[in-house]
Amino acid sequence: MSQSKKLRWYNIAIIAFVSVWGLGNVVNNYATQGISVIFSWILIMIFYFVPYALIVGQLGSTFKDSSGGVSSWVKNTSTKKIGYFAAWTYWVVHIPYLAQKPQAILIALSWTFKQNGHFVAETSALVVSILSLFIFLFFLWISSKGLTTLKRIGGLAGTAMFIMSLLFILLAISAPMISNDAVLATPDMSSLSTYIPKFDLNYFTTISFLVLAVGGAEKISPYINETKNASKEFPKGMIVLTIMIAICAILGSFSMGMLFDTNAIPSDLMANGAYEAFAKLGQYYRVGNLFVIVYAVANALAQVSALAFSIDAPLKILLADSDKEFIPESFTRENKKGVIVNGYLLTGLLVSILIVLPGLGIKSMNSLYKWLLNLNSVVMPLRYLWVFFAFMMINKMHSRFDSDYKFVKNPKVGFAIGLWCFLFTAFSCIMGIIPKLNYSDNPKAFLFELTLNILTPIFLIALGFIFPVLAKRENKKVFLNSKNQIL
Repeated sequence: MSQSKKLRWYNIAIIAFVSVWGLGNVVNNYATQGISVIFSWILIMIFYFVPYALIVGQLGSTFKDSSGGVSSWVKNTSTKKIGYFAAWTYWVVHIPYLAQKPQAILIALSWTFKQNGHFVAETSALVVSILSLFIFLFFLWISSKGLTTLKRIGGLAGTAMFIMSLLFILLAISAPMISNDAVLATPDMSSLSTYIPKFDLNYFTTISFLVLAVGGAEKISPYINETKNASKEFPKGMIVLTIMIAICAILGSFSMGMLFDTNAIPSDLMANGAYEAFAKLGQYYRVGNLFVIVYAVANALAQVSALAFSIDAPLKILLADSDKEFIPESFTRENKKGVIVNGYLLTGLLVSILIVLPGLGIKSMNSLYKWLLNLNSVVMPLRYLWVFFAFMMINKMHSRFDSDYKFVKNPKVGFAIGLWCFLFTAFSCIMGIIPKLNYSDNPKAFLFELTLNILTPIFLIALGFIFPVLAKRENKKVFLNSKNQIL
């Protein structure tokens, strides 16, 4: 047995848990569904996350030597052109993600120095857009210098954030036993009917947040071939992972119900919810704003690291398995520090547009923050579609592919599971386009947000069709120049 294949099921579960889960997943989904999100968590874990994680396991095992991740899976199961669009999708969906990070940094800094959420309520969206643009351009410049210090600091902060996420559950559940001030904010938490969602249009528009929360399992694909007895231990690790996340999601949502009334959810809960929760826990445990400050500092550093890392890493993934037929060589050129200059410039241009444009039509910072977070829930899961597409293809052409680990042995069943996950993800993205804010008294704002939700993903994906055209022209020019030199 190879010595490198030494990861056990518990190693896989922990690695995946740290990379997939965070307190923000609990806060954002409680803000959209209230305490009934607990029922939704159970459904999403059983019918979506478990098959998703095991699908990633089989794809990672099948294409263990591929360098481009999802794009390589698609390329090997279809064509180079479709593989290019998978790589493009993976890169371009990070544009809204990058546009939202400066806002999160501003909020974290506000709580660090002022220990309150007034910044979200008092600052106009246009001012926030301008400040966010300066923050983004500054870290774009920092990243272009090839500096890794911020990323390393952010790695430590990310670990601290993970610990704080678990600590939040422990502190909230224990609070009623520690302090007389800790009372249940949500009434009837002992009644089963409290946890049953109302399956209306509004409910289905929030599914994209759940999909976003449990997505990203493809990050763990490199570890499948380092697992001891992958066919048995990897699925066991994924089942344990699902149980761990389900417990954290359910207990975390229950804790939010203890702190915030599900019938009167604050409008700024997405932006300030985690900080306000720690502020309440600090009062219960008589430590003042200690929890708030620790969480705010850790979150600020983690957001800075995520911003710097997400400028560079998705570009490298796009180019890792690139083909000159689809990506212009001028776009792939690096400077002496290994920075993809033209890629940085394009990233800077697209993110700047997405930071400034919404600020012209969305008036409050709270609404702007919610909109960008919602846009991420619409756009980011688009990359998961390629995972399920590749899985359907390896089941359709099952005689051509083999792996140490198989999710299901029957290719027809495997194809059906992949199709289900594909359609469910697509459905959640489409429903997520519908604005979730109450715009009954402001139809213009509703129309503005709806238009942005529709046009932004179309625009970002459509840009991918330009690169092959530019690459074709560039290759033709190179060919003619070389032909003239020969003559």
